Parts: sequence; structure tokens; C-alpha cells
Amino acid sequence: MIIIKYGGHAMTDANLQMAFANEIVALQRSGKQPVVVHGGGPQIEAALEKLGIQSKFISGLRVTTPEIMDVVQQVLCGEVLRSVVSSINKAGGKAVGITGRDSNLITAIRKPKLVNGESIDLGLVGEIAEVDPSLINSLLSEEFIPVIAPVSQDKSGVPLNVNADIAAGAIAGALKAELALFLTDVPGLYENWPDESSLINEISVTEARKLLPALNAGMIPKITACLNAIDSGASCARISDGRISGAITNAVSGLVGTLVHS
Repeated sequence: MIIIKYGGHAMTDANLQMAFANEIVALQRSGKQPVVVHGGGPQIEAALEKLGIQSKFISGLRVTTPEIMDVVQQVLCGEVLRSVVSSINKAGGKAVGITGRDSNLITAIRKPKLVNGESIDLGLVGEIAEVDPSLINSLLSEEFIPVIAPVSQDKSGVPLNVNADIAAGAIAGALKAELALFLTDVPGLYENWPDESSLINEISVTEARKLLPALNAGMIPKITACLNAIDSGASCARISDGRISGAITNAVSGLVGTLVHS
């Protein structure tokens, strides 16, 4: 089983969208069980800009007011989720779209973020408390390809904005996946961003944990997700560029990106 976090600007390019869908279907036909968890940062940014709503990020996480949460749900659970499902089905797959709220897939809690020792309220941002993978397993047993929007909820049903990288890592751990693959807008993890010569081919969880505080904000959720995935049961994780042709095939084959291992 391979969990693929699909995000970045590859999602906004029509040719790359179909290339992604074709690779997902090919992956399933090769005998693997793909599960897609998607983000939608560029689409959310576009929707907020159109509405004249400003937002900011702290440690790679979007501060989420109730107004922004409405937009996040509309974009992720409507526009983006349906688009990804449609592309995979058009490529010959059997994709089914669900969210973290369906069947209590992801239960989250609101928790202040500690930044340099200071407690910061991020609004309706959720930290994952529990993952129930039974719905995903049911879909996989019927040879469907689950496509998951990371919007989740707390125990009282309040919707929460959960970072897609973090959601993908938690789901990968709960499913004991052989690989958690994070497709993004860079070739992998850089030791000294943005120095391309500092690209790291592979790194242990111990080394990655030491490097975490010094990383640029956008990479923090991805490395955190890799660590969480492996800590909770996934075999390994990989960060790779989703904007290149053959992104999934090359990453699964170990030819590109940064491997994070135990």
C-alpha cells in the first residue's frame, strides 16, 4: 500500500493532472494499492484572493478563521476533491472521494502551536488525535482508489483545517503503508535551502528530527509528516517533485527525491 500526498502547483496544470491520474491507475494495475491524500494551497489562495480575504501562515500552517474555514471546505471538499476523482476515473480507474470527516476517518483537536516557546492560536486548525482507517480498508478491498480531502472534525463535529501533509502521514501510519510519498514543488529536502547542491538523497528519522528546527517553513509539515508516518507504522517516506513527468513511478522506484527511513 502506498499513500500519495498530492499537492503543489502540479495540481493546477491540466497536463500534469492527467499524468498524475494515469500514474495512479498504472500503480494500481501493477499490484499496488494507492491511496491519494490531496492538498489545495494554490486553489485556496486563489479563492481567498478573489473574495478579498487575507490569510497568513505560521510554521507552515494557515491561520484559519471561521470565514477562511468555509472557503477551505468549499475548495478542498468540493472543487479539488471532485477534480482529482474525475481525472483518475477518466484515466480508467475507480476513484471514490471522501474527506477526513467521513466515517470519523480523522478526529482532530484544536491545539495552540508552540513557536519559539510561545503559544500561538491558529484558529480552526486541527491536530490529529485519531485515525480510523476502516473506511479506507473497505474501499481498497473493493479495488477502489480512495481520494481524501484532509478537512476533518473534532469529537463534537466542528470542522477543522488539517494540513494535508500531516493527514497523509497519519493515514500512512494507521494503514502501515510500505511508503508514504509526498509530492511537492521541490526535488526533495535541502540541508541548506535553496542551495540545490545540498539536496539530501536519504536521511534517517533521527537525523531528520535534528534538522527539523532549522528547516524553511514549507518543509516543516512535510518532514513532520514523514516522521509521524514512520513512528506510527509506515515503513518509510519519500519527498519528491510532483511537477516532473513520471513523478510517481520514479519516486516509487527510488530514483528521485529524499528518502526518510527508520
